[in-house]
Amino acid sequence: MDDKALIELAKQARAHAYAPYSGFAVGAAALSADGRVFLGCNIENASYGLTNCAERTAIFSAIAAGAKELVALAVVADGEQPCSPCGACRQVVAEFAVKRIILANLAGKSRVVTAEELLPYAFSLDNNKT
Repeated sequence: MDDKALIELAKQARAHAYAPYSGFAVGAAALSADGRVFLGCNIENASYGLTNCAERTAIFSAIAAGAKELVALAVVADGEQPCSPCGACRQVVAEFAVKRIILANLAGKSRVVTAEELLPYAFSLDNNKT
């Protein structure tokens, strides 16, 4: 699947966002190595700490469905520039070693980054043993 198709699926997922507090709808599409796509949107909650981002929703759905390797993640929001994941999402992207992250906006701007670019020196059990 090419980046454009994955971005389009993330846009479709964005339409399901529940964002009554921020008004900032985000969609994500995670592509597994076996070709399956898992969608996610942000889901807010009045207790803000219970909010879940689109990126984590898509990744957690993939893992729950048995996807072992994620090769790409597209994230789409409405802004002047492509939306970059929050810190929690960056850590989850690093944890599951997502190979390519495609950041896009509704106007058609996009850029591709790696997990290492998003979160250099990410926390992991392997690199934090004493």
